[in-house]
Amino acid sequence: MTDSAVLSISNLSKTFRVGFWRNKVEAVRDVSFEVRSGEIFGLVGPNGAGKTTTMKMITGLIYPDAGGVEVFGHSSLTTESRRKLGYLPEGPYFYEHLTASELLRYYGHLHGMSGATLDGRVDELLDRVGLTDARDRQLRKFSKGMRQRAGIAQALINDPELVILDEPQSGLDPVGRKDVRDLIYELREQGKTVVFSSHILVDVEAVCDRVAILQAGELVEVADLEEWTKGGGQSLHIRVRGLEPRQIRGEFQGVTRIESHSGELDIAFPGDIDLAATISTVEALGGKVTGVQRSHQGLEEQFLADTGHTRQ
Repeated sequence: MTDSAVLSISNLSKTFRVGFWRNKVEAVRDVSFEVRSGEIFGLVGPNGAGKTTTMKMITGLIYPDAGGVEVFGHSSLTTESRRKLGYLPEGPYFYEHLTASELLRYYGHLHGMSGATLDGRVDELLDRVGLTDARDRQLRKFSKGMRQRAGIAQALINDPELVILDEPQSGLDPVGRKDVRDLIYELREQGKTVVFSSHILVDVEAVCDRVAILQAGELVEVADLEEWTKGGGQSLHIRVRGLEPRQIRGEFQGVTRIESHSGELDIAFPGDIDLAATISTVEALGGKVTGVQRSHQGLEEQFLADTGHTRQ
């Protein structure tokens, strides 16, 4: 674990047995990465990629079969590793008879908080997540988005230095999503470290310093978004007439997107392809190149390329 890291994951693996025949499913396979102090780090990947399993091993909720996790230099299997950690699980479940303020007091007591310190923290967090007016309403009467806001508040009740958020924007409307983004920015300004997963790639790209892309339990890439924007991170868009998408997919590797517009195909390639050779191949297939444009390759296109998908 390097001096600048607050979270270190080394060769992490986890296998589950599922179904009647207890078949083995490798949820996470030999994953390693570090999260630096004060950064916003994203975990992205399709359903079943291993994001939630990885987060549960970080928090010590499940044990790895191999490898390990260190949080602030302590094994994730120890109580000490959780003292400065806050966690929002995916689809959190709470005691529905509690009110929002009672929920936060309950979790505050679990962290050893009491008195005026806890009272002030509860008021502060309810205001921050927009639940002040609903503070005395039972959770059973909350909408899904309101439950999610309450879950985010409980993850912050102990003023953690490392915040783990599994799909924090799930169930939120656009205003709620923006509130969560603003909150994550505020946490970084306070010197906190945030690790979160999301299927909403535009939000991940907007707030993250780095992202880890997972596919089928394996780490595909850890990307520094700032360096990526300045350096690689470029895509080449070629407009082609006279060909079908199946011909493009059959002939070219690494295509990240194919869209059809007025009888032409807009094909996105990685920015480092050989343009002359690509045009020659298109013409050899009987097509005609009608336009070429370079643009910044967003996280969505990189994600599609890394996970072996194209969009059309």
